[in-house]
Amino acid sequence: MDEPVLLTGAGGHVGRTVLNGLREEYDWRLMFHSQPAHEPEFPYWTGEVENHADVRPAMEDVNAVIHLAGDPRPDAPWESVLSNNIDGTHTVYECAVEAGVDKMVFASSNHAVGAAETDERTPEMYRAHDDFRLEGDEFPRPGNRYGISKATGEVIGRFFHDEYDISVCNIRIGNLNEDHPPIDYERGQAMWLSPRDCAQIHARALEADYDFEIVYGISDNDRKYYSLERAREVLGYDPQDNSAEWDGAERIDGTAEAVNVD
Repeated sequence: MDEPVLLTGAGGHVGRTVLNGLREEYDWRLMFHSQPAHEPEFPYWTGEVENHADVRPAMEDVNAVIHLAGDPRPDAPWESVLSNNIDGTHTVYECAVEAGVDKMVFASSNHAVGAAETDERTPEMYRAHDDFRLEGDEFPRPGNRYGISKATGEVIGRFFHDEYDISVCNIRIGNLNEDHPPIDYERGQAMWLSPRDCAQIHARALEADYDFEIVYGISDNDRKYYSLERAREVLGYDPQDNSAEWDGAERIDGTAEAVNVD
């Protein structure tokens, strides 16, 4: 992809990981909530994603958007997720359509289906021998208000795809941990997404051809209750890491090895 790619939420956890892993691969445009501490090496804008006047300049001449901006707190209050996550996502889509953007990659979340982790299934569903899988086509079951906002973001994307024919990939991101999977935490191991796999799945979402998709963003862990089949089939995602194989001998991070998307 030669045209510019806009990354919203560029200063956040996932945003930094994606940019570190794919720095050389794309012509980036960045959007931050507030002025970054260090001057970015790419063109950037600051502002509120729910404000059209802040978002429109960042969309100019952009071909694809990775939309990560929003309040990431699982316990975020309704007023915040309504403004930052729901109104903000709707505004980003509106501005993308106005600018003629072809593709939107939306950072959804495991919290969109968090209530699927019922007492009847846990903790067995976190273990390698259990074959329960969420595929991505199940009805959302958010476990908190943040999850409601992410499920709503997926529905907003469905509308904009159907109404305006923009390609949409929703990635239900698991547990991005920059140093190691949580060794003593079964759920964390099942949901682990390594930095280089995080960068790769976003690169594949930028490069692949699709209409509207919901995929799960985790590494290829022995313990998992999210299926990777749709991400493999549609995006060509080929995760490199597995929480079961982590031995603590070396750090896996997005700055150590750039992702080759050729």
